[in-house]
Amino acid sequence: LTVMDISELTGFPEMMDGRVKTLHPKVHGGLLAVRDDPAHAAAMADHAIGAIDLVVVNLYPFAATVAKGAGRDEVIENIDIGGPSMVRSAAKNHRYVTIITDPADYPALITALEETGGATTPALRKGMAAKAFAATAAYDAAIAQWFAVTDQEHHFPVSYTHLTLPTILLV
Repeated sequence: LTVMDISELTGFPEMMDGRVKTLHPKVHGGLLAVRDDPAHAAAMADHAIGAIDLVVVNLYPFAATVAKGAGRDEVIENIDIGGPSMVRSAAKNHRYVTIITDPADYPALITALEETGGATTPALRKGMAAKAFAATAAYDAAIAQWFAVTDQEHHFPVSYTHLTLPTILLV
């Protein structure tokens, strides 16, 4: 696999103690582009954005940092922002992009790459997208719970009853 440093891709150095490195159009454009849409392809060409086919993300260890009793500043620094953004971008565009968020899935990825000559199957991409959204939901829930307990002295985050969410029926 061809791998490059994120700074090489974006043309910008990692900055602000690592807080800013992947939130960039060359990253998210490469992840979110609908590749068979002429307007998307033109935007990629106009802005020198390359397609990204595979994303492997290990989020900052937020829960482990909390579990070890770290102080507030260290806990805050272990809230990953760019990682979940890349995970969600890749998962949304699973028609073209494979997202891996769990090291336990590395063998399945390697097998798929070997069996297809470097590609992945739609079934694998769909499964990994579902797993990725579950991972970011759990990650965000852990952060919300930490803030609720730490700052509001609630055991669970306050829910927002003013938000209207669609009902999803599984048949």
